Amino acid sequence: MNSVLVTGAARGIGKAICLRLAQQGWQVYAGVRKLSHGAELTAQDPRITPVVLDVTNSEQIAALDAVLPAELTAVVNNAGIVADGPVELLDLDVVRNQFEVNVFGALAVTQAVLPRLRATKGRVVFVSSLSGRISTPGMGAYNSSKFALEGLVDALRVELRPWGIRTSLIEPGPIATDLWFGATDTVDNTAARLTDEQRTLYAGHLAGLRRMTQQIPKLAAPVESVVKEVEKALTAKHSRARYVPGLAGKIQVAAAALTPTPVLDAVFALVAGVRRK
Repeated sequence: MNSVLVTGAARGIGKAICLRLAQQGWQVYAGVRKLSHGAELTAQDPRITPVVLDVTNSEQIAALDAVLPAELTAVVNNAGIVADGPVELLDLDVVRNQFEVNVFGALAVTQAVLPRLRATKGRVVFVSSLSGRISTPGMGAYNSSKFALEGLVDALRVELRPWGIRTSLIEPGPIATDLWFGATDTVDNTAARLTDEQRTLYAGHLAGLRRMTQQIPKLAAPVESVVKEVEKALTAKHSRARYVPGLAGKIQVAAAALTPTPVLDAVFALVAGVRRK
């Protein structure tokens, strides 16, 4: 039986991946921060086994060795968080935590399971983002974490070739999960932590970021579009290096690649409310 570890499985994309793979006959190990978060998953499908896993906790990562099967088939690194705000105003501890989860956590989990995947010639999948290719104002912390993740994975993909381990990146745009439906509140919380001087200095930027977060849920693609690409990456005979879910995402990638940087900057500035003096 195929077996897979999925991180960030308590909700959203991770939860949907677990349910789909279990329905397809996989034995799924669902990484959740609390076992109570995995109870609903197990209730829906007994082939899902919750595993306590905070990807920033080295002891919990080490404990995977006693939980996972010897012949693990795949890992899906899905756990991720979003920090927002203008780069000048970013709290460095917030940025560090962004990298701890999105980059170091994914790396640590992958390192922990690679001996098993080497034995099975398994698959490694990372849920990244179009934000790992295209950077936007107000999202520099998140963008930089995803750019870093993609750099690591591009190297890893080649390094693992001697053992037949295939590695893929999934690069969704906005997806209809609570992550984006709560994005406006996140912006408001970020603004509330600033000083009056900072809020005045970046008033236009913050207003533009807030408008964007209000529009994103209207454009968000269904979770199923990501699950479909993850399943392809895990089961295709010749998996691809990158999968971009949905037509809108593919168009965005192509348009960004063909658009001169000054023009792209001007478009992002207009959308984000960044005005020249």
